[in-house]
Amino acid sequence: MNDLLKKYLLPDHSTRVQIVRLEQAWQVGLAHQSYPVPVQRLLGELVAASVLLASNLKFDGSLILQLQGDGPVALVVVECTSELNIRATATLRDGHTVPDSGTLQTLLNSQGQGRFIVVLDPNQKTQGFQPYQGVVPLEGDSVAQVLEHYMASSEQLDTRLWLTADAQHAAGMLLQRLPDHGGLHQPQAKPDTQEATTPTAAETWERLLHLSATLKQTELLELDSDTVIHRLFWQEDLLTFDPQPVAWHCPCTRERVAQMLQNLGQSEVDSIVQERGSVEIVCNFCGKPYHFDAVDCTGLFTGATQTGLPPDATVH
Repeated sequence: MNDLLKKYLLPDHSTRVQIVRLEQAWQVGLAHQSYPVPVQRLLGELVAASVLLASNLKFDGSLILQLQGDGPVALVVVECTSELNIRATATLRDGHTVPDSGTLQTLLNSQGQGRFIVVLDPNQKTQGFQPYQGVVPLEGDSVAQVLEHYMASSEQLDTRLWLTADAQHAAGMLLQRLPDHGGLHQPQAKPDTQEATTPTAAETWERLLHLSATLKQTELLELDSDTVIHRLFWQEDLLTFDPQPVAWHCPCTRERVAQMLQNLGQSEVDSIVQERGSVEIVCNFCGKPYHFDAVDCTGLFTGATQTGLPPDATVH
């Protein structure tokens, strides 16, 4: 099955390993959005990163990651809920061309004013957690490096990320050294024996970094997650957790768009129909289009459609 997050833990609980590979969810997200290749890649990498990080949220709610730029790309924003529902979008700046060789820095930080923003947004019913927003400069040559800098400076967690995306897949792997809460990470001394001592948490971390250094972006894109983990850590006795499904979900619906038009008012909607013949609405987040012709618009304010067609039908 595609679109799964898989989580592992070292036996001494010193390091977590997570990997995600998205196919259908990513392709659904791109169905109504067309981006230049470099922008598509950045968006996919941020999507994969959001899943890896949101899976560790300790509250019901959302993690929102934003790249705000001063170059050809004005904004890249991704939301992943604690249930691993994702949505994502990017906004290009008018009058700017996105070069095929565009990088994170040239696309978003050409004048040094780019920003990386992390928002933790608990649901209203969540008790004990307050919304949080962190803003840092865009430091690094990739989405992975930006996030690594953020996690080290703001969360004090050693984190390494491998991220990649193309038109078919978005994928990523995370290594994260966990805080020492006492006891679990400390080797037991055996001064009178010749048995090998238990590695320290620092030694375990360095060993996993060394093993992961061989991972290539093409492997993340082309191989299933189980194969990647086995190739890298086949000698490690990893604790394995149940995989978690990931799905694309944007809350926009035809009914919600209709409500928006009703709130706009009949005179304003009639004016748009007279000028353009119909009303075309595109979701600002997922790019899904909604078409309301003159009969549809009349029905919004009379409480009935004159076509006898179901509300979701489009009259041509």
